[in-house]
Amino acid sequence: MLTLFHAPQSRSSRIVWLLEELEAPYALKIVNISRMDGSGGADPDNPHPDKKAPALLDDGALVTESAAVCLYLTDKFPAKGIGPVVGDPLRGPYLTWLAYNAGVIEMIMHMEFAGLMDNQALRRTFRGREEYDSRILGALNAGPYLLGDRFSGADVLIGSTGMWMRTMLPKGKVVDDYIARLAARPALARANAKDGAIPK
Repeated sequence: MLTLFHAPQSRSSRIVWLLEELEAPYALKIVNISRMDGSGGADPDNPHPDKKAPALLDDGALVTESAAVCLYLTDKFPAKGIGPVVGDPLRGPYLTWLAYNAGVIEMIMHMEFAGLMDNQALRRTFRGREEYDSRILGALNAGPYLLGDRFSGADVLIGSTGMWMRTMLPKGKVVDDYIARLAARPALARANAKDGAIPK
């Protein structure tokens, strides 16, 4: 049995969605985390080394960080086709989107929140909104998903960002339609019903 250590309305919410897409057997363990508004705090029941979420426990194996959890789960349940396997021509683009989300998109989001977009050293390393907007629009114009016709775990990670805060993805109808497609998925409705519904 998989156990997801989950903080409602956090980055781990997208992992609940992914688990529902995979129709995987899992249990939710609600944990407290430190929130941006100063509420919450470290939960001793959370196995994540930094007391963040998500943290996934699978038969003693602990996996943390959204991109790693996403890859772990889509590799564990390959029959669902949500994560291209080794040998699939889409494997490289899939891994690239997972890493790009963790290493660039999330960093630029934090740079924007912190007012650091004019820092030239950071921009040289991570680029800026223009570059990542262009990259996402390029994929979705060819879409309808980041991997073309195929919905994947990359859509869960990156699409959930736009559903959480629309301004974090490019403006325009292409992305509006993309978010609407994702929002209509039955697995997301199931995940939303579970998000925060489990007592600690």
